[in-house]
Amino acid sequence: MTSFPLLGLLIGPAAPLGPRGVPSGIAKSQVVGSLVLSETGLSGDVQGDPIRHGGTEKAVHHYPFDHYSAWSEDLSSHPLLASPGAFGENISTTGLTEETVAIGDVFEIGTAIVEVSQGRQPCWKLNERFGRPAMAREVQSSGRTGWYYRVLRAGVVTAGDKLILIDRTSPDWTVARVWRTFYIDPLNPTELAGIAALDRLAAGWRAHATRRLETNSVEDWTRRLTGGI
Repeated sequence: MTSFPLLGLLIGPAAPLGPRGVPSGIAKSQVVGSLVLSETGLSGDVQGDPIRHGGTEKAVHHYPFDHYSAWSEDLSSHPLLASPGAFGENISTTGLTEETVAIGDVFEIGTAIVEVSQGRQPCWKLNERFGRPAMAREVQSSGRTGWYYRVLRAGVVTAGDKLILIDRTSPDWTVARVWRTFYIDPLNPTELAGIAALDRLAAGWRAHATRRLETNSVEDWTRRLTGGI
């Protein structure tokens, strides 16, 4: 089976972020040891906005360390890019990206089992995190978004564990393919119909696809990307 060693296992508390001091758990630190992974995430990991972040469909955030070199070029070696955790991820690896990971991919990690549920929709808190007003939009347009897992079996995860691929239910529907439809070709009816029917995709994303098919229009991303500024 294909396996990928963890470069980082990360959690963080909710803390004031940016000039407005909005509560956020985006700043995470590496763990040395073991954590319980339940259906709502890793023990000790907190979301500042539990309505929009976290929950069963976004229990664990995975961001590829593979992207850090490209971001370093784009951002002139931003200090946050020196080690995993810049994007608020819980899991960091190399060898897996949005082009290779698909919705419904199932991985074993420690004694837990997780399943890819959706890509990340970047929000304005990345702007505050990086001190860069357009960072969320840049992450969205780059396709270097990362993805989320739902937890199929709770367990214990330890720093240094391997992420082991054990099943693929829809390998053609990569995270990148869904991203391209949502943000690059947003009214493609064939792709939207496929997304709406993708049962292992988070319900919210399937609903977005259904609404686009019904209205032939794209939802407004401005508030999510800017925080209303």
